[in-house]
Amino acid sequence: MFLASWLWGAAVMLCCVSWFLLGRRRRRQGEPPLENGFLPYLGCALKFGANPLEFLKEKQKKHGHIFTCHVAGKYIHFLTDPFSYHALMRQGKHLDWKKFHFATSAKVFGHGSIDPAEGNTTENFHQTFIRTLQGNALDALIEAMMENLQYVMLQSRTPKLQSNTWVTEGLYTFCCQVMFESGFLTLFGKEFNSNNDKNLSSKQETERAHILNALENFKEFDKIFPALVAGLPIHLFKSAHSAREKLGEALLHKNLLKRDNLSELVTLRMFLNDTLSTFDDREKAKTHVAVLWASQANTIPATFWTLFYLLKNPEAMRAATKEVERVVESAEESISLDGKHISLNRKQLDNMPVLDSIIKEAMRLSSASMTFRVAKEDFTLHLENDFYNIRKDDVVALYPQLLHFDPEIYADPLTFKYDRFLNENGEKKTDFYRNGRKLKYYYMPFGTGIAKCPGRLFAVHEIKQFLALMFSYFEIELVDSNVKCPSLDQSRAGLGVLQPSNDIDFRYRLKCL
Repeated sequence: MFLASWLWGAAVMLCCVSWFLLGRRRRRQGEPPLENGFLPYLGCALKFGANPLEFLKEKQKKHGHIFTCHVAGKYIHFLTDPFSYHALMRQGKHLDWKKFHFATSAKVFGHGSIDPAEGNTTENFHQTFIRTLQGNALDALIEAMMENLQYVMLQSRTPKLQSNTWVTEGLYTFCCQVMFESGFLTLFGKEFNSNNDKNLSSKQETERAHILNALENFKEFDKIFPALVAGLPIHLFKSAHSAREKLGEALLHKNLLKRDNLSELVTLRMFLNDTLSTFDDREKAKTHVAVLWASQANTIPATFWTLFYLLKNPEAMRAATKEVERVVESAEESISLDGKHISLNRKQLDNMPVLDSIIKEAMRLSSASMTFRVAKEDFTLHLENDFYNIRKDDVVALYPQLLHFDPEIYADPLTFKYDRFLNENGEKKTDFYRNGRKLKYYYMPFGTGIAKCPGRLFAVHEIKQFLALMFSYFEIELVDSNVKCPSLDQSRAGLGVLQPSNDIDFRYRLKCL
């Protein structure tokens, strides 16, 4: 037994030594500085994953504005100078923004490749999302979301709501339930028809139970999302695998066809799945699971952080409330609990620069997205003052949190300042500087360039709607006004808006209207 253990240990040691001597990448002339790390395959992954921002700051201080890190089998060139970001955007001939996203989606959600080059589908997914989440389609989504938010806040959760009675709840839990249920109804419609249905109340209760069950499955699957992106197979996580399959079952085409008021996005995606792809029924459903995840995973924590910072900052809350009151009044909308809902259209929501600034500031402090491009071939990346050789299949990446927390761009960057994105006239501010030079790229929670999140406009409008309705119908406050800001959960770094490491208790009650 001892001999066998010794032999196994010797074999492992030999493999590690062989990798260190033979398998480690060597930096070639003209390439960026290289950090291999000491662990085979993982490289710098553990240090990067523990705290990406601090890791990258350390490497930036050591190597300068560009350097290469071996992370989980990939060689990633981190570009940290915001004045060189445009160099990445103009390299479409050499860099592919789709390859990483297509491969990640297939790996995480379990459908076949959505890369048209692979032959499973000819759908242009990015164009589908732009067509159904922007322009005229956005107006219909905003209208549906406004209606669904009020239904969820005032009817779906009615057992908890009684006038003059405070309800205490976790703020993240509240945001999660309200935004998930409202967003699900907006995109995937309703199981019930509200017109002349004698059993409406019973059907609404059943519908809510199904959606809350979907929320639990969503959370179970979402917990291991970073592990799936890192390459671990979902079969290692039985409960998460089961949760993903249940979400897929709910979004099978035969089940979606039973629902009313499907969004244009889902209707078009169903049509294109059926006409342009060779996916089977379960693979089609899993592409809808991807849509569901994309619509919720960042919007929910962004909503939490926005409302949390408002509750912690009385001045910001006063400014936001005043703006909402002004817009509601100018829209000639009356606030009541008699069943007549508030209606604010896209133009009215766009006329809220204070809320815009507050949402941007909350996302600046909480987002940790990463922009990826994969090299199609060996090429030379020309930056503002230098050039570097990049190998085929290497990844070039931006980590905007470095930008968002740069004290040269944002004074006192760790402090929430609700008016940071307002100019002296109270309008949208776009002039930000570094080293005396105006920046083109200064705020990037949604990515940039052609791969910029196509749903970003709807996400911001959703949060505005949520806040406007909360201020209109409820009195809200933190249970402990001195509670500390929760830390960011770094396990999701690179994937978007980070979740809080712990929930915060708040309480709310209906206003006497």
